[in-house]
Amino acid sequence: MVFRRLWFVPSKQTTMVLTKEYRICMPFTTDEYQIGQLYMIARHSHEQSDSDEGVEVIETSPCEHATHGTGQFTEKRIHLSNKLPYWIQSFVPKIFYITEKAWNYYPFTITVYTCSFIPTFHISINTRYENNNGSNENCLDLTPVELIHREVDYIDIAYDEIAAKHYKEEEDPKYFKSKVTGRGPLVEGWRDVTQPIMCSYKLVQASFDVWGMRTRVEEFIHRCIRDILLLGHRQAFAWIDDWYGMTLEDVRQYESNMQTETNNKVNVKPTEPVLPTTPTTPSTSVPSSPNQETAKEAVNRSWFSWS
Repeated sequence: MVFRRLWFVPSKQTTMVLTKEYRICMPFTTDEYQIGQLYMIARHSHEQSDSDEGVEVIETSPCEHATHGTGQFTEKRIHLSNKLPYWIQSFVPKIFYITEKAWNYYPFTITVYTCSFIPTFHISINTRYENNNGSNENCLDLTPVELIHREVDYIDIAYDEIAAKHYKEEEDPKYFKSKVTGRGPLVEGWRDVTQPIMCSYKLVQASFDVWGMRTRVEEFIHRCIRDILLLGHRQAFAWIDDWYGMTLEDVRQYESNMQTETNNKVNVKPTEPVLPTTPTTPSTSVPSSPNQETAKEAVNRSWFSWS
């Protein structure tokens, strides 16, 4: 027991939070991507879930933001203790989940991951979607200091290597051709010549302020995030014939149906939703987005999955 407690001593170092900006181009418009992303996340979550492991949807409700307008708030629990590396499984409880809270104000989204068991763990992801090939050097309006510490990572859905266990030839953009749209296969250098094209800009900040483990865990988190983004976006393209032509109402209904099926698959019992606090408008039940002040507080409190 003493050994385990030592792992959770907060670090006294002032190391910068590991920050990366992932840029993922897709052969879609931003309007098409909105549909494809919702379809892909719902289907991917269902396929990757099994008994006692996977994604449980706790709540879905409307939300508002002073700048970004109306959107949708979603809270999920990602049950994954058996899928963690053995060196992490050695000190986490068997019943282990990560909480995901997402505010979707498309084409801008905010996603936060925390873990009550590890209060010094926190991940935040701010995303903006634009109709370009990743050429905007400050899409997320970072400060000069943030730009210095940001690392840009371009994810190529066609030519970046994917884990063998996830590879399917029918989902390989180098070979896939859409029967509905005629798009694909994606040739080398496709991001410079393909139309339409859009880019998902994701600024990811991962913090795990624990003595002796910070660097190793933060790097592991970013590897996981990159792998998930690569696989998910490959699938969004390969599944285009299944979702192309859907309206937003169509895909929201599909999402709702898949959430119910996934919850049943993970063997979770329905729980009463707990609404996030709304400090600026206490009279409303609409979930509030994390502002800069609350985001900084969260870094000092809290851990991951994906959006």
